[in-house]
Amino acid sequence: MRAPRSAALLATTAALALLAAQPAAAADTIFYPSLVYRSGAYAPNGIPFANGVADYVAMINARDGGVGGVKIEFEECETGYATDRGVECYERLKTKGAGAVAFSPLSTGITFALTEKAPVDKIPLQTTGYGRSESADGRVFQWNFPLLGTYWSAADILIQHTAKISGGLKGKKITLVYHDSPYGKEPIPVLQDHAAKHGYTFEAIPVTHPGVEQKAAWLKIRQTRPDFVFLWGWGVMNSTAIKEAVAVGYPREKMYGVWWAAAEPDVRPAGDDAKGYNGLALHPAGADYPVHKDILKYVYDAGKGAGKREEVGEVLYNRGVIDAMLKLEAVRTAQKIYNKKVVTGSEVRDGFERLELTAERIKELGFEGLVTPLKVSCLDHEGARKARIHQWDGQKWVFVSDWIEADTNYLRPKMEAAAAAYAKEKGITPASCS
Repeated sequence: MRAPRSAALLATTAALALLAAQPAAAADTIFYPSLVYRSGAYAPNGIPFANGVADYVAMINARDGGVGGVKIEFEECETGYATDRGVECYERLKTKGAGAVAFSPLSTGITFALTEKAPVDKIPLQTTGYGRSESADGRVFQWNFPLLGTYWSAADILIQHTAKISGGLKGKKITLVYHDSPYGKEPIPVLQDHAAKHGYTFEAIPVTHPGVEQKAAWLKIRQTRPDFVFLWGWGVMNSTAIKEAVAVGYPREKMYGVWWAAAEPDVRPAGDDAKGYNGLALHPAGADYPVHKDILKYVYDAGKGAGKREEVGEVLYNRGVIDAMLKLEAVRTAQKIYNKKVVTGSEVRDGFERLELTAERIKELGFEGLVTPLKVSCLDHEGARKARIHQWDGQKWVFVSDWIEADTNYLRPKMEAAAAAYAKEKGITPASCS
């Protein structure tokens, strides 16, 4: 028997009310996967970055209701910095929800492994300050975005700085102590090129995973006494290197870490002995920026912070916040391009490629003084290539240089040649960028 009209109406109303009370359907959210490593040898550095990402996304959801009126569905996946686990996380999360809008591998090894998968799955790879250096050439690497700086840019900046403070590098010795992985090997071609150009002697010393055994490397450094040591380490390897430098009497003032070897977890374990150690900085430390005030108000005051309140503003925490902001700005840009709220990974790729952060927009976002302007294009997926040198004074990081911009006249032809070789090997037809 058919129910009376009034009863049917009541049933329909109740069903609609129940539906309204349910969480938003996947099709009504933006899915944001976060590859992290909160365990293992690299956890001291992985945790603050992951916390920065999680807190920024939580703040945007709480303060703004998401991006463009669409809530962000957020999920972490533990990789342990292992390439195979990173690929597993990618495969598991790429189709979750409405589909992943982008991945930040947070590992050059994982980036290498996903570079051929991203074009097939049509999901961009955001590698802020890491990844394949030649992927700055967006004509070939159409799905990779090494925003803010590649390792080739980092190496060039370090050479510019050390040449300036030395009055030239002719006759000097530079030793690279590097993580024996794709990440650690990235700067070697640039440092070798510059050795021929500037007239310095270059040596590269690999350190095996996870980096706790470095005695042989530092005994060699004690013998050769290089003028500068560049450190391309990660996690426990960095603090171990500083301790070993102390043990062999190598001055920390002559040590320079890449921006992944120049954060609080790298120096604090060495105590006062770390004083004078230098590193590249893509941005400052500190929580005195408007974005931090909003994170504390909307996330920590609500008891939903991913980490400890007092760690908000540390170097790697801030990098995580910046990484998340760049991804969500690419989403916002895609929403404008396609005039739709829920965007796909393919559409967010276009958002990345047209991403522009002006000084005005940076101020609106609450990042004034925290990031520099950036403009991405089809030709240039890096967008910006500047860094400063900061030095550990025993308590905090202090800037000891102005902004230094990588030399594009030198780097661009090198990147294009490497990208062209990759395109030939893989049978890729470069984009015209017309």
